[in-house]
Amino acid sequence: MFFVEVVLPLSLAKTFTYRITEAEFHFIKKGMRVAVPFGKSKIYTALVIDIHENEPSLYDAKEIHQILDEKPIATEIQIKHWLWVATYYMCGIGDVYRGAFPGGLLLESETIISYKADVEVNESELSDDEFLVYEALQQQSALKVQEIISILNKKNIFPILQKMIAKDIIVLEEEIKESYKPKLVRYVKLLAKYESDNGLGELLEVLKSANKQKEIVLSYFQLMASEKKPITVKKLVEVSNSSSAIVKALIDKEIFEEYLLQQDRILFEGQVTEKQLLLSEPQQTAFTAIKDSFLEKEVCLLHGVTSSGKTEIYIKLIEEYLVTGKQVLYLLPEIALTTQLVSRLRLHFGDKVAVFHSKYSNNERVEVWKQTLENSAKAQIVIGARSALFLPFNNLGLLIVDEEHEQTFKQTDPAPRYHARDAAIVLANFHNAKVLLGSATPSIETYFNTQSDKYGLVTLAERYNNVRMPEILLVDLKDKHFRKRMKGHFSDLLIEEITEALSLGEQVILFQNRRGYSPIIECLTCGHVPHCQQCDVSLTFHKHKNQLRCHYCGYSIAKPTHCHSCSSIDLTTKGFGTEQIEQELMSLFPKAKTGRMDQDTTRGKFGFEKIIDSFKNREIDILVGTQMLAKGLDFDNVSLVGIMNADNMLHHPDFRAFERSFQMMTQVAGRAGRSEKQGKVVIQTYNPNHNTIQQVTTHNYMGMYKEQLYDRMIYKYPPYFRIIKLTLKHREFDKLKEGSMWLYQVLSQNLGIPVLGPEEPAISRIRNEYIRTILIKIPQNMPLGATKKTIQKMLNSFEAVAQYRAIKVIANVDFY
Repeated sequence: MFFVEVVLPLSLAKTFTYRITEAEFHFIKKGMRVAVPFGKSKIYTALVIDIHENEPSLYDAKEIHQILDEKPIATEIQIKHWLWVATYYMCGIGDVYRGAFPGGLLLESETIISYKADVEVNESELSDDEFLVYEALQQQSALKVQEIISILNKKNIFPILQKMIAKDIIVLEEEIKESYKPKLVRYVKLLAKYESDNGLGELLEVLKSANKQKEIVLSYFQLMASEKKPITVKKLVEVSNSSSAIVKALIDKEIFEEYLLQQDRILFEGQVTEKQLLLSEPQQTAFTAIKDSFLEKEVCLLHGVTSSGKTEIYIKLIEEYLVTGKQVLYLLPEIALTTQLVSRLRLHFGDKVAVFHSKYSNNERVEVWKQTLENSAKAQIVIGARSALFLPFNNLGLLIVDEEHEQTFKQTDPAPRYHARDAAIVLANFHNAKVLLGSATPSIETYFNTQSDKYGLVTLAERYNNVRMPEILLVDLKDKHFRKRMKGHFSDLLIEEITEALSLGEQVILFQNRRGYSPIIECLTCGHVPHCQQCDVSLTFHKHKNQLRCHYCGYSIAKPTHCHSCSSIDLTTKGFGTEQIEQELMSLFPKAKTGRMDQDTTRGKFGFEKIIDSFKNREIDILVGTQMLAKGLDFDNVSLVGIMNADNMLHHPDFRAFERSFQMMTQVAGRAGRSEKQGKVVIQTYNPNHNTIQQVTTHNYMGMYKEQLYDRMIYKYPPYFRIIKLTLKHREFDKLKEGSMWLYQVLSQNLGIPVLGPEEPAISRIRNEYIRTILIKIPQNMPLGATKKTIQKMLNSFEAVAQYRAIKVIANVDFY
C-alpha cells in the first residue's frame, strides 16, 4: 500500500495521509499538487510533502482525486522553510501553505470561476469538455467548481480548468482590474546643435522671417532660465500666447525635438549610461567592507544615513551575484517603494527583474511563481514585499532586506504571523546564501546582534556627494499657541518655510500619522462622542465622503447633524488627520497644488504610482501623507519636510514608542534636501526638550540605542528577552475573563518565567469580540524551542476544556 503525506490550505497544524496506487507512487514527487477530498463533500488542492508506505492507524486513508502537476511546483528547501515558519511562529503548516501560494494555484470546490470578457476564443481549438464549460459561462457570468462538476458529469475537472486558465479563457474570482494608463505629457527641448553660442546665432538666422516662431524660441529661453525643469508644450504655448501648430512647425524644422514623459523616468537622465554606476569613495569602501564581512558572517548590516546611496551599493552587489548565475531576492517594506525601485533597477538590469506583491492579480502572481521556479532569465532578481519570501527559489545567492527596521515586515493577520527579516535570514541559511540588511535607523535587535558579533556591520556616515544632512528646526507648539502664532495646525515658522520653498519652485512633504479628517467628533453640550457599535473606538470623521468611519472594522455612518445622545447641534471635531491638513493647505496656499498619500487615496493596483508619478513629475507641490512617506522614497526636488505633531508617536503605549518615533522622524527628515541644496525639517511638538526629539535633531543614533538598551534590560524586553503574545477573543465578556485567567494561571505555574496578564488592551473590543492579552517573556538563556512546545501543550489543553473551546487564542511570536 502506498501513501502520500499532504498539507491542506486550511488552518490546521497537522498533515494528512491519502492512499495512492503504485503507478502514482512512482510518478508523484514532493512539491506536486494533488486534488483531495476532505470532509463530506469538499475538494481541496493539497501539496505533497512526503511519499511513504506507512498506513495511518487512527483513520482510513481516502484516495486522492487526481494529480494536478507534471513536475513539482514547490521546492524541498521551500517546504523545509515553511515547516520552520510554522514551528517558530506557532501556527499551522496549512496557514503557511495558504499564505505562501498564489490564489491562482489553489483551486477548491468553493472557488468561483468567471469568464474573461475581452478575450477572442477560437472555439475549434477547445476540447469537448472545455467547450461545455465555455458555453455554460456564456449563459451565466460565474460558476462554482461544484456546478461545473455536475455540468460535465465528471469528478476530475481540475485539469480541464487548469488548461483553460492557461489558455486565458477563464479566471478565478477576478479581482477588480484597474487599467492604469499613465498620462503622457508632451515636452520639448532644443536640438543639441543649437545649445552653444554659435548655434544661437545660427538659429536666429534661420528664423529671421518667421516672427511667431522666433517668439516661441525666446519664450523657451526665458522659461529655461526661470524654471529649472523640463518644459511642456502646454506651458510653452501658454507663455508665448501662440498655438501648438507653430510649435509643431518648429519640430518639423528640426529646431525643437519633442519627447513624451510617462513613468519611465529614463528620459530625465538621458539614456542609461555606464557612468551611473561609479560608486563614490565612501560607497566603494563600504562595498568592499560588505564583501569582506560576507567571508566570515552570513548576515551583514549596512548602517548608512538617509540618502547615503545604499541602493547603488545594492545594485553593485546584485551585479556580482548575477554573474555567478544566482538568484537575488530584494525585500521592501511597502508596496509604495517597489514601484519606485523597479524603475531604478530596470535601468540597470532590464527585464531580469520580476515583481511580486499582493496588489498584483492572481494570474500575474502565478506567472512570477513559475518563472522563479524555472530559474528563468526574467526572474533573476525578484523585488517584493514580505510575501515574496515564499517564492520557490532554487538557486538563491543573496537576500537584501531594505529598511530592515520597518514594522510592516511583520505580518499581524492572518497567520502565519512571521517577521520577513528574521524568516529571510533562516531561508538564506537553508540556501547557503548571504543576507544584507540595510537601514538608516536599524532596529535595536539587529544593532544588538552586530555588537555581539553575530552579524557584520558596515557604516556609511555621510550622504552621497557630500550633501549636508538636513537642518532640523523645532517648534514649541505650547509657546506658539500661547502667543497666538498658529493658523490652524500650522505654526508661523512652518508657513514661512513653505512659502519660501514654493517661491523657489521646490516641493514640500508634510507628515501626519493619522488619516481621515479628525479622529473624534464631540458634542459641546453633553460631551458625547460617537463610537463604533462593534469596536471599542471612536469613529473617525472623513470629510470628503461626509461620513464617520471605524478604522478597525469599516463600519460607517453619515455625519450626524445633531448629538445622538442629547440632540444638541453644537458638534465639534477634535484632533486632526491628513485630510484636514490638506484642506487647511488649500486655504493657506490656494495657488499650490496639494496631494495626499494615505490608505484612502492609494486604493487599487496603481494607487501609489499615480501619486508618486505626479509628485516626481512635479505636478504636485505639497504632498501630505501618513507613514507611507517615511519609507525610502527618493525625490530630488524636496527641500522642506514638516512633521505636524511629533507627540502622538512618542506617547504610544508600546515599549518601542521611542525607538519607533526616532526611526520615523529620522526617515521622514531624510526625504529633504537629497540633491545639492541642504534641506530643512520643521518638527512641531509640545515638548521640544524630550530626549528622543533631541536625538533626532542631532542625528544621534548611538545615543538613542544606548538609552533604549538600558531601559530594555531593566524592564525585561527584547533583545534580552523574547516575547510571545497570546491574544484571546470571545463575544462574551465573562467567559473570556474566566478563560484567560485559567490560561494565565496554568502558564505562570508551569513556566517559571515572567508571564504578564491577562490584560485588557487599549482597544478592548473589535468586531463585537472582547480581547485579552497575555505576555510571556522568555529570557535569552532559556531554550526557545522547548519553551514553545510547552506553551503549545498548554494551549492544546486549554482547547480541550469544553467550556473554553469557543475562545479563540492567537499566538504571536516576536509580535514587535
